[in-house]
Amino acid sequence: MSAPDRPAPGPGPGTPEPATTPGRGVGLVGLGAMGRPMALHLARTAAERGTELVVTTRRPGTASAALAAGARWAATPRELAARCDVVVVMVPDLPDLRAVTDGDDGLLAGIAGPTVLVIGATVSPQGVRDLGADLRERSAGRLRLVDAPVSGGVEGAADATLSIMVGGDADDVARAEPWLRALGRPVHLGPLGSGEVAKACNQLVVAATTAALGEAAVVAERAGLDLAALLDLLGSGYAGSRLLEVKRHKLVAHDHSPASPARFMIKDLAFAAEAAEGAGVVPALLPALRELYTALTAAGLGDLDSTVVQRYLEERTRD
Repeated sequence: MSAPDRPAPGPGPGTPEPATTPGRGVGLVGLGAMGRPMALHLARTAAERGTELVVTTRRPGTASAALAAGARWAATPRELAARCDVVVVMVPDLPDLRAVTDGDDGLLAGIAGPTVLVIGATVSPQGVRDLGADLRERSAGRLRLVDAPVSGGVEGAADATLSIMVGGDADDVARAEPWLRALGRPVHLGPLGSGEVAKACNQLVVAATTAALGEAAVVAERAGLDLAALLDLLGSGYAGSRLLEVKRHKLVAHDHSPASPARFMIKDLAFAAEAAEGAGVVPALLPALRELYTALTAAGLGDLDSTVVQRYLEERTRD
């Protein structure tokens, strides 16, 4: 995900007039790399359902495509909450989420009735449970949380093919599900926090696969193999994966321009370690992955794509 989005001080250029019917819309807070394409799908689904998408973001310019697709603008999360009964938040971590929920202009100050807050970020499983209990108490039960982290990257957000890992009470999930289906395939896995545990497992697999692909690429090229031909071959066997399919061109071209910055893995793998500890598991692979992504970030490569493992290993083993 991109840098945190916080409420803009006022509407952007050409902003449509606010909605007049509160409590029927769906809200989206955060229009970063993932949020922008998601907004287009939510706007289309809102129109089909006879309601509207309301958006807010720290940078009004990032809302232009959503507004052109029919979304309405809210100057603050408070204003957005007053007009929606389901709110999807796409910000990086719990401190950013607290900035959206709390304060005079926060979501909590604006809710007009029972509201489901859908957390799309990868955050601490226990942290989201604690947040859910806190917000429920402070809102007298009106604000309920669903955790729904996603996997599939910007490509999946654009194609509405995201894998969506959902945790929360069944009634709350049922209210959020039509909107989540607009973005991909949601699967309800259990109570609040279950989605984050699932995403931690997902990130463990993604980090391990990316690291293995990067290391294999360096070994193959150093041995004189045609990397493109090798990756094509691997893709048709047991080593094949969606990750290989999407990242193949980056490895062949040594192009590590960011789709998902590698440094985000440090946070994600910390949550995986939390989940493992909570389950009483002593992990074997996870410590090595945490060390790898911490080291390459310390080497100044953390803002590049996660495939930068390839470059890090090339530079570490250069003749």
